[in-house]
Amino acid sequence: MGTAEVNGITIGYDDSGAGRPLVLVHGHPFDRSMWAPQVAALTGSGWRVITADLRGYGTTTVVEGSTPLPVFARDVAALLDHLSLDDVVLGGLSMGGQIVMECYRQFPSRIRALLLADTFPRADTPEARSHRRATADRLEAEGMTGYAEQNLAKMIAPYNVEAMPAVAGHVMTMMLGAPPAGAAAALRGRAERPDYRDLLTGVTVATLIVVGRDDEFTPVADAEQMHALIPGSALAVIEGAGHLPNLEQPVAFNKALDTFLAGL
Repeated sequence: MGTAEVNGITIGYDDSGAGRPLVLVHGHPFDRSMWAPQVAALTGSGWRVITADLRGYGTTTVVEGSTPLPVFARDVAALLDHLSLDDVVLGGLSMGGQIVMECYRQFPSRIRALLLADTFPRADTPEARSHRRATADRLEAEGMTGYAEQNLAKMIAPYNVEAMPAVAGHVMTMMLGAPPAGAAAALRGRAERPDYRDLLTGVTVATLIVVGRDDEFTPVADAEQMHALIPGSALAVIEGAGHLPNLEQPVAFNKALDTFLAGL
């Protein structure tokens, strides 16, 4: 565990293992603990795994208002500077995947390979932007409890809520623990993100796309679109999982990731 004073905030992060660096970016409204199964698996196979809490989440400073994706990406770059890393595999899930896309736009020369899990590259429609802003206002007014209860069976597949109580409990704990102001700021910033589809057509590094078979937020069709856009990319569909296949089916997720990493 460590902290980095960068960009006017304090970032909490974990730096585990030794070897080639892999940086994993969490989604909304979670924290770096969502990557625990991957940290445990990959640090035993020659990888140095870095996970950090995004601004507004976990132990990292909460900044109210709006946090656009370019700000998150600059925080990632600053953490890489702090750790003196210039050649990393960079991965993210959901919002984390969109932050990874923005990172590739800002500093592609520092990225040797990409992991894009349960995410999509399109900009929000006007209706989606309005919904995100309304949800942000709701989180600030009401807190995280109602949102978490409403979305648990979308974050993981509904059949896994009862079948995997430990996973469901972890996901609920992360959502309930997210600072409402930080989560709201991320939603507002995410509503203004650009369309990354053109960017993806120019990706020149090895890319793995992963998606849960029953992901309601970012369905398999979104992953297939990214697979078609990114030259030479690999696609893994994880059976028996929803939006968080890395937690719902960690063995299958880790196998796909390990196979990809071994080929770099």
